[in-house]
Amino acid sequence: MTDWFARPVLHVTDVEASIGFYVSRLGFTSPWRYEEDGRARVAQVERQGCALILADTWPEKVGKGVTFISLNVEPQTCEAEIAALDGLRAEFEASGVLVKEGWWGYRLLVVDDPDGNQLFFNYPKEAAPGEGSASPGAGTTAGGTESGG
Repeated sequence: MTDWFARPVLHVTDVEASIGFYVSRLGFTSPWRYEEDGRARVAQVERQGCALILADTWPEKVGKGVTFISLNVEPQTCEAEIAALDGLRAEFEASGVLVKEGWWGYRLLVVDDPDGNQLFFNYPKEAAPGEGSASPGAGTTAGGTESGG
């Protein structure tokens, strides 16, 4: 059996600027980049096992990416997952990142990169405020109220 390793590609207008956002604001590192004519065209950013590729190679796809990111916590309890996500939210907001609430059958923490690509961090499945239990796919948007600054 062979393990698979996937890295989503997020299309951006300026790879160097995007690396700056992911590294300085979201705490990623950038282990490699590909350059043409002295300009970064493709790069990888990663944090705690999450690897993303940033590329400016298809301008028509810029800002249309959505990536789900889950946190593995120990102990694996609902309370520990919520605490980890709340801590991540506080870290991002302290770095000046606008964090939004979202909903896609469960609560989301949503971060938009400078081009509009979205990172969805999912909270444990629970009912939305004012709703009963929801099935997956209910409320299939990530829109919501904004928080942070």
